[in-house]
Amino acid sequence: MASKILPDGQYYTTMEYLLTRYDALSRQMGYRASNRDEHRRWQRDLRARLRQITGIDTMLECPLEPRVTERVTLDGYVRERVVIHTEPGVEMPLYVLVPEDMAAGERRPTVIAPHGHTSGGKFAPAGRRDIPGLVETIEHYNYEYGLQFVRQGFVVFLPDARGFGERREWPRQGDADEMLLASSCEVLNHMAIPLGQTVTGMWCWDLMRLIDYVETRPECDAGRLGCAGLSGGGLQTLWLSALDERIQCAVVSGYFYGYKDALLRLCANCSCNYVPHLWELADMGDIGALIAPRPLLVETGSLDPLNGERGVVNVAEQLAITRGAYQMLGVSDRLAHAIFVGEHMWHGEQALPWLVRWLGAEG
Repeated sequence: MASKILPDGQYYTTMEYLLTRYDALSRQMGYRASNRDEHRRWQRDLRARLRQITGIDTMLECPLEPRVTERVTLDGYVRERVVIHTEPGVEMPLYVLVPEDMAAGERRPTVIAPHGHTSGGKFAPAGRRDIPGLVETIEHYNYEYGLQFVRQGFVVFLPDARGFGERREWPRQGDADEMLLASSCEVLNHMAIPLGQTVTGMWCWDLMRLIDYVETRPECDAGRLGCAGLSGGGLQTLWLSALDERIQCAVVSGYFYGYKDALLRLCANCSCNYVPHLWELADMGDIGALIAPRPLLVETGSLDPLNGERGVVNVAEQLAITRGAYQMLGVSDRLAHAIFVGEHMWHGEQALPWLVRWLGAEG
């Protein structure tokens, strides 16, 4: 409809300029290694730059001081609520799901399962159907993958990312359904970026500290540690696995696509995706290449609108970048792409077999 207010009958936007700028400046540290030495140097250099631009290098270590505040026996597993310190004055609540059939002294393969948006934090992947406001989101997104993992025999860690669940900032606090499912990503990024940090960096740092805690737990075989998550949980899985080699196997669901289509053109996406200077350095396929040679499964819904207007093509282009690293290292079987007919959700049909294959589990 023609505007009756705008003098020229049009809007003077900046999008086309930014798309052109993206083409001129993007992927300056993209994956181009042709041998193992180049691969190692590239991984070292890009990891260092990503730690810098996300603010991870500014994060402060402190004692974990874990405390177990709740222990509930459920159907085949025990759920503990634990709180740890990730930075001085920063605490992270989390669930630990432990299979009930573990023998004394046994150590099991372990999975960290970060949540995404519209989850109530750790509650949805933990399968908290006893909270009425979560039932619809659990069913819509098949969100209770943490529950699926513990029933497979894994020890499972379900953290609240900063801005979610018990870690929401004051504008998003409250028990009403719309508040429980809300998050503080935008608020946190607005506060963090002027101080040299980012939400992405905060999330990664907290997960790195969580790995430190996993290594202290007697039930966990930290040498068989995986990470798997949907959407924002896929973001956390991708970045953590790229930056911390203690993750031995990864499943990224609903979060693997080219930045130009999915985050520049779809510019109303969540603030947590945006890191200063990231697009100048790398695309998502390059971050995936940082995981090589460790096993990586990418799960994509063919109808997921977050893939961008070109759909799965935008995903496949990034997988091709990542695949180049796995092929060069001679481990093509450690990268897989599971495409299912559906929208934005955890599918999981290949995820569990993938984790079992590379980490092992009792089932």
